[in-house]
Amino acid sequence: MVTYEVTIYTGERVAATTFSNVYIKLVGTDGESDRTWLLGFKVVLSFIKGAVSSFSVSCDKSIGKLVLVEIDKQRYPLFPEDSWFLCKVSVKTPEGDSHSFPVYRWITDSEVHRFREGAALRVFEDTHPLGRYARQQELDQRGEDYRWHVYTEGIPQCIEAEGPLSLPPEVRFSFTKTTEFLFTASSGLAELQLTGLADIQERWTDLDAISRIFWYKRTNISDYVQAHWKDDAFFGYQFLNGVNPMMIKRCSALPSNLPVTNDMVFLQGQTTLEVEMQKGNIFLCDYKQLDGVKANIINGKQQYLMAPLVLLHKTPDDKMMPIAIQLKQIPADDNPIFFPTDSEYDWLIAKIFVRSAEFSEHQLNVHLLRTHLLAEVFAVSLLRNMPMVHPLYKLLVPHTRYTLQINFLARLLLISETGIFTQFAASGGEGMMMFLKKSLSSLTYSSLCIPENIAERGVQNVPNFYYRDDGLKLWDIIHRFVQGVLGHYYKNDSEVQQDSELQKWIKDIFVHGFLSQASTGIPQAFTSVPQVVKFATMVIFLSSAQHSAVNSGQYDYSGWMPNTPISLQLPPPTTKGTTSEATMLQTFPDVNTTAQGMATMWLLSQQSSDFVYLGQYPEEHFSEEVPIKAIKDFQGELEVLSAAIKVRNKNLDVPYTYLDPMEVENSVAI
Repeated sequence: MVTYEVTIYTGERVAATTFSNVYIKLVGTDGESDRTWLLGFKVVLSFIKGAVSSFSVSCDKSIGKLVLVEIDKQRYPLFPEDSWFLCKVSVKTPEGDSHSFPVYRWITDSEVHRFREGAALRVFEDTHPLGRYARQQELDQRGEDYRWHVYTEGIPQCIEAEGPLSLPPEVRFSFTKTTEFLFTASSGLAELQLTGLADIQERWTDLDAISRIFWYKRTNISDYVQAHWKDDAFFGYQFLNGVNPMMIKRCSALPSNLPVTNDMVFLQGQTTLEVEMQKGNIFLCDYKQLDGVKANIINGKQQYLMAPLVLLHKTPDDKMMPIAIQLKQIPADDNPIFFPTDSEYDWLIAKIFVRSAEFSEHQLNVHLLRTHLLAEVFAVSLLRNMPMVHPLYKLLVPHTRYTLQINFLARLLLISETGIFTQFAASGGEGMMMFLKKSLSSLTYSSLCIPENIAERGVQNVPNFYYRDDGLKLWDIIHRFVQGVLGHYYKNDSEVQQDSELQKWIKDIFVHGFLSQASTGIPQAFTSVPQVVKFATMVIFLSSAQHSAVNSGQYDYSGWMPNTPISLQLPPPTTKGTTSEATMLQTFPDVNTTAQGMATMWLLSQQSSDFVYLGQYPEEHFSEEVPIKAIKDFQGELEVLSAAIKVRNKNLDVPYTYLDPMEVENSVAI
């Protein structure tokens, strides 16, 4: 007779407790134990929230190397079925070896659940018959639980769900996240003391009136924005370090539809446009994808959305200064090119139309499509195609936390027919899906990988570009971490090629996320280890760092509405010299539209109290020495980068914190 010591770890989550009878069976290469009732001296308290309880399981002889454990719970007669959050099971063998079985799942029924030993196994090396059976059984169940759904033709597919409670329990919000999110969503207007403004469909009468509603919830950066939103230098700065650092590109030749000549522009340093382009000092932001997007009707009034071109000059003192703005794509007599030398309000209203176009480009393409929707594609494909024992599942599953539920809520509350964005944004409604389809059709794999994206845009040497500086360092740190983990499991390219689960994962992403568009450059199959490492690096970077960069500063830069209007309700001037402060105020969105926009930006910028920052892995999916060491090294590198960013930020008028690893969430969770 031999004895195995079994320890059960119940989670700390609210309602993690079970009072049911819990049973376990140990399965090894040479046999299995009897199904054993885990009855300890704690009795009914053995599986309460946070409990760590140990038990003995006896066998006639050693069952060999442990393969899996079978767990089930059976309720007492007349008791209702309860839910139990099981973190992990550890087993000490008679030979003195310790094994960990990661679970981190809710067990909500009385069925038998099988969990594999913590050492990662790819499908072609999983040779035990019951192990292979359990692997396939898990994937079959996942295929039922995580189904693809077409929300709208032409955009990435999502998970099929009727509501948050129809999502599998392991991907839902925690109780803490649920209560905090619902409170914030239902009272965002009240949080900002804006409740009385939600129904006022009137224009603003003066800037002081806008200031008076902007008094309650402010940040250091939002105060700076309010003070400097009219300044050209700050207007240019936002293309580098605002919430959308993805538009600016080096301009080596003017596009044919922007007929700017030397005598039109004033450049610091007594130079010419041609000379500055040759030096790499001229930059362009082109919102051409917004061209033709139908603008919304809000409060019964037609709104206006432009597709501007913005020309910028890096000055000798390293400022990014706007030098010309054309608000429509096709040159015409009624489409003037605006310059800083124009009248105050001609130039200011041109910048306001750019900032409003920036809102739509940022929210729909850069934020919604390129982080939220793609992160959901990566998550659904992972959960459908990767069993828990697969090394890629262990690596990536922490970076899917809350993504499926937050995206479901975004579709319900923001972009549905009655959603806030649909009702109150210039690009909401009919134009929204048109723009998303255009954005997906022009998306490329290289644009999702920051080293290639920075090179393609020609912005490697732009000074004071903190998104680039911090982002490239983060990419390198993540890449080394991923290489260390996956390089441990994949020793050569042939192992990648024969991993059928890995191939199904990327194929699902290509088909359901990128709609089989080969022009995106997304791999349809993996052929080499570096290819897998790069793609997994992109998935982690996009789900954590990139989302933080384009999400966390939304209230900072958009809370003060004149800096980033959610919509505009007068067309731009067709001739110069016709604008005034009154024109500007009439162009701004109505009071209720402003209030709804502010409340939404506030909501989307908030962290929950159960925030998990980049590199922290409370759930221990890996049990082997190499990946565990890689995680510790990863955390150490992130701490060093965080300290360096904090030191730099002390000397900046506008600190750039969005890629500080201590401010970056592990997943798209808000």
